Amino acid sequence: MDLLSYQSLFFVGIAGTGMSAIAQYLRGCGKNVSGSDRLFANGNKSVLQQQFEQMGITCHMQDGSGIDESIDLVVVSTAIEETNVEYQKAMQLGIPIVKRSAVLAAISDEVKTIAVGGTSGKSTTTAMIFHILSQAGLQPSLITGAGLTELQEKGLPGNAYKGEGEWLVIEADESDGSIVGYHPEIALVLNIERDHKEADELIDLFATFKNHTKGAFIVNADNALSAPLSLQKEWDFSSKGEKVGIKGSSFKQSGFGISFKINGTSCKIPVLGEHNMENALAAFAACQQVGVSKDTIIKALASFKGIYRRTQLVGEKKQSKQYVIDDFAHNPSEVAAAIAACQLISPRVVAYFQPHGFGPLRFMHAELSQEVAKVLRPNDYFLIGDVYYAGGTVDKNISPTIVSTAIIREGKQAVFVGNKQGALTEMITLAQENTTFLIMGARDPQLDQLGKELLKRL
Repeated sequence: MDLLSYQSLFFVGIAGTGMSAIAQYLRGCGKNVSGSDRLFANGNKSVLQQQFEQMGITCHMQDGSGIDESIDLVVVSTAIEETNVEYQKAMQLGIPIVKRSAVLAAISDEVKTIAVGGTSGKSTTTAMIFHILSQAGLQPSLITGAGLTELQEKGLPGNAYKGEGEWLVIEADESDGSIVGYHPEIALVLNIERDHKEADELIDLFATFKNHTKGAFIVNADNALSAPLSLQKEWDFSSKGEKVGIKGSSFKQSGFGISFKINGTSCKIPVLGEHNMENALAAFAACQQVGVSKDTIIKALASFKGIYRRTQLVGEKKQSKQYVIDDFAHNPSEVAAAIAACQLISPRVVAYFQPHGFGPLRFMHAELSQEVAKVLRPNDYFLIGDVYYAGGTVDKNISPTIVSTAIIREGKQAVFVGNKQGALTEMITLAQENTTFLIMGARDPQLDQLGKELLKRL
C-alpha cells in the first residue's frame, strides 16, 4: 500500500485502541483524519473524543454521515463486519476499504521499525523501548496498544506519538495474524503461549515474522516455544542464566517497585512483578541494538512511569493497607502473573476477572482455571464476572462458572459474581485490612471505572 497516495482517511471504530493509535500517528504525519465510533455522542463528549478534536481529527457518530466522496480510504478493524452501515456506504461510493493491520504494515515499511511481538507483555515492552529511546534523545515515534502515563500526562491518549527521529516502535499483534505483514529492522518475541490460536499456528506466525525481519531478531530464551526461533544467542535475553547476551538476576520486589541486575549492573523500575523484569530485559536488548549505551538504558528505566491498566495503582487506603490495582490481563499467564505480583504487596489478594469474549473464554477456560488455582494462596479470592460482549455474531453458549467451579474443585476460593455491580458488592463484602484488590480484563472501555468506585467505597 502506498500511503503517500492517500490524503484523507476515515477510521470506522476509531476509538478502539489499535485504530486510534494509527489515526493519531497519521494525523501527526499531516494526513486529514476523521472517524466514527459507537461510543461517540454529540453531547457529553468523552475525553478521547475531545482529545481527537484538539488534534484536528474529526469525530462522527457511526451512522455513515462522515463518509462522502472526499474520503480517499476507509480503514476498518477486524471487529467491523461487512453489514456495518459505514462499510456498506464506502462500498457504494467505491472508496477502497482496508484493514487496520494493512495500514500499520504500510507505515512500518516507510520507516525504521522496532516491532515487539509475543502473547504477553507487548504493550509494556513497547512502552519501555519508546521511553528509553526518548530519554536517549532519539525522538522516536510510537504505535501501541496501551496509553503511556508519560504521554497521558501531556493530555494525549498516550498510545501513539509522531516523533522527529528515524525510529518507530510498534506493537505487533499475533491474534489476527497481522504480525506476518511487518518487515522491521529489529524484532522481539517475548513469549509464545496458546492464546487466541493453537501453539503450532502461533509458532508458524512467529517463524514468518522472523523471516521478514531485516536485522536483529531477539527472543526470550526462557520460553520453551520462542527459544528455538533464536537467530543469534548474543541478541537474546534470559533471567535463568542461559548463554545469551542479556542476562537478568537477583530479582526483588519492594512495595511498588522492582530491582534486579542486567548483566551484573543494578536496575530499578517503579513497576510491579517479575514479568516486568523480563520486559525490561527485552527492551534493554532492543535498545542496545539501536546503539543506546547500557548506562543510558538503566537510567531511563528508573524513570519509567508505566502504562495504563498494567498493574496500575488506582489508589490506596493507607491506614488499613488496602490497595486497588487495575490490569489489562486477559490470558491465563497474564492473569496469574498479575495475581503473583499483587501477592508481593499484601498477604491477601481479592482478584476480579472479566472475560473479554465468549470465544476467548471457550478457548482458554481450562488453562485459566489451572493457572489461577496454581497461584492462589489459601487466603486469596478469585472472582469471575459476566463475559464482556462487544457486539457482533458470536456463540454465547458458555458460562464463566466453568472457571470458578474448576478452581473450587482444586480447593481454592472462587466466586462467580455476575455483572460489575455484583463484583463491586462482593469485593466490599470481602474487604479487610492488608488486602490488595486486583481488577482484570480487556476490551471493556468502562472497566477502569470499577476500581475507582471500589476505592471510594472501601
